[in-house]
Amino acid sequence: MKELIEKAKILQEALPYIREFHGKVFVVKYGGSAMMQEHLRESFARDVVLLKYVGIETVVVHGGGPQISNTLKRFGIKSRFVGGIRKTDEETMHIVEMVLSGDINKDIVALINKYSGERVYAVGISGRDGKLLKARKLNAREYFTSIGLPPPDDDVGYVGEIVEVNVHLIVSLLKSGFIPIIAPVGVGDEGEAYNINADIAASEIARQLKAEKLIFLTDTSGVKDAEGNVFSSLCQQEAFLLLKKGVIKEGMIPKVSSALKALEGGVKKVHIVDGRIPHSLLLEIFTERGIGTEIKPDNLPT
Repeated sequence: MKELIEKAKILQEALPYIREFHGKVFVVKYGGSAMMQEHLRESFARDVVLLKYVGIETVVVHGGGPQISNTLKRFGIKSRFVGGIRKTDEETMHIVEMVLSGDINKDIVALINKYSGERVYAVGISGRDGKLLKARKLNAREYFTSIGLPPPDDDVGYVGEIVEVNVHLIVSLLKSGFIPIIAPVGVGDEGEAYNINADIAASEIARQLKAEKLIFLTDTSGVKDAEGNVFSSLCQQEAFLLLKKGVIKEGMIPKVSSALKALEGGVKKVHIVDGRIPHSLLLEIFTERGIGTEIKPDNLPT
C-alpha cells in the first residue's frame, strides 16, 4: 500500500505541470545513448506517447552521429568534425541521408507506434519532404565566429543552415493527432540535400513554432562549470559568457548556442537533460527540481 501511495503522490506532483503545459508545443532533440541503448529507447518512446496523451504537442528532431560515423567507417570514410559540426562532402552526404532519413527515422517511428494505441501515431519525415527545412550552404566563417571559434581553413561541404521551416506542415500533423519525427536533412533551391546539425535544426524548428520548451537529450548531466559541476539553471547572459570564455566545449557548443538562439526567437525555456537516465523527459518536465540544466530568458525570474 505504501508503494501505491507514493505513486499517487508522484501523479499529484505532475498535475500542475500537466495543467500548465496542456496544448503547448515541445520540441525534443533526441540523440546520444537514449537512441542507442534498448531500455532507453523504450523509455523514450513511452515518454513521448504519454506527453501526447496528456495534451502536450511533441515534435521530435533526431540526431544520429554515432550511427553515421559507424556507417562511414564501414565504407572506409573517416569522420571529421570542427566545433561539433561534421564536415560533409558529397559521398558523406549520401550516407548521412541514408542513415538519418532511412534507418534511424523509421526505427523511431516504429518504436513509438508500438506504444501509441489507436488514437496517436508517429510519422517520420525528412527535412526534404514538403520542403520542411529549406536550407542553404552554411556560412562557416559567420557561424564559427558567432560562437567564438576560429573558422575552419577548409570547406565544410554540404553542411547547411536553415532559411525557412514549413511550419504549416508541422502544425497540420500535430492537429491531425500525429507526432512528427524529423530527420535533420535540409533541401536547397535545386533540390540538393544538406546535412543540418540536429541541435541547430531543433532550435530553429522550436523558434519558428514559438515552442513552450526545447529539450535536448544528451550524454551528459547538463551544462558544467570549469570544475565539472552541473548548473541547474542559467540565464541567457550567463550561458553566453560560458561560451565566450571557452568553459563550454566540443559537442555542447552547438547545443548551448542553439539554445540561446531559440530563446531569442521566443521559446520560453530550454532544457539540456541527461538522456542516459530512464524517463528523463518526464523527470525534467513533471518534477519540481528536474534533472538537467534549464536555460531561461534574462528577464524571467527565478
